[in-house]
Amino acid sequence: MHPKPFIPLPEGGTLIGKTYARAVEIEGVDHVVTVTNRDLLFRPADEHAEVAAPGVKNTFLLEPFGRDTAAAVALAALHVARQNPDAILLVLPADHLIVDQAGFHASVAKAASLAASGQIATFGVKPDRPETGFGYIEAEGDRILRFAEKPNAARIAICRLARPGRKNCQI
Repeated sequence: MHPKPFIPLPEGGTLIGKTYARAVEIEGVDHVVTVTNRDLLFRPADEHAEVAAPGVKNTFLLEPFGRDTAAAVALAALHVARQNPDAILLVLPADHLIVDQAGFHASVAKAASLAASGQIATFGVKPDRPETGFGYIEAEGDRILRFAEKPNAARIAICRLARPGRKNCQI
C-alpha cells in the first residue's frame, strides 16, 4: 500500500505529484486520466489537488488489482477513445523522474506532431549497457524498427562474450 510514486522525495514532492504537474504544464492539455488501484484512489487525488490546474478535468480509472502497465494503458486508451476519438494520448508512468523539463516538452511536442499525423510515438533513454530491468527500442531516426523484451542474464552474458569491450550489442 506504499508504492514508490507516493514516497516523498528528498527535494520535496512525490513522483506522482511531479508527473501530474508535468502533465498539466503541457500546452493544450485539458484532461488527465489517472489509472490507479481502487484502494489507493485518495492518494493520487490528494496529490493532484496540490497542483493548480485550472481548466483541466481529472478522471480516475480504478483497477480492482494491479495488472501492470500494459493493461493500465489499454484501459486509459479505451476510455479516451470513447470520450474523444481524435484525442492524442500521452502516457506518463508515475515512477519516472524527469529533470530536463525543456527537453521533455520538446520531445512531447515532436511526439504530438507525429501522433497528429497518425503515427504512434514512444520515448526511450539510450542505454549505456545491457540491463535485465529494461526492454529496448531499436530505432532508425524517428522510425521504430523493433522492440526487444527485457533480456535475461544469460542473454547479456552471451552478448558480452560475442562483443567484448562493447557497451551495446544486439539483444
